[in-house]
Amino acid sequence: MSEKKYQYHQIAEHPTELTFSDHGIAVVEIKGKKICIARFGEEWFGFAYKCPHASGIMSEGYIDAVGNVVCPVHRYKFSLKNGRNTSGEGYYLKTYPVEVRGEALFVGVPDGGLFSWL
Repeated sequence: MSEKKYQYHQIAEHPTELTFSDHGIAVVEIKGKKICIARFGEEWFGFAYKCPHASGIMSEGYIDAVGNVVCPVHRYKFSLKNGRNTSGEGYYLKTYPVEVRGEALFVGVPDGGLFSWL
């Protein structure tokens, strides 16, 4: 299986340009698609705007003490690192790599293919 390739898009010259919720989650738009951005510890993470279970808006959730994003609708938890559902329901939240280049933030979106955004 080949490694997934990404096209990186700059989302901010500096993190202070982003508008974060009270719970530390920002929303950016890349090519018409909304993506959530959050920081946990010293790392940045990108993840789907909607929960894969009931389409809860993930930016209205929060990041828990161990680095899971928690959906505001049913409190399902997903790892920021890989999107795995850590509360046991079996869902996966799509994640996107985030790179820091200097002070700028970039988000990687899958490159090519009809189904690359799924």
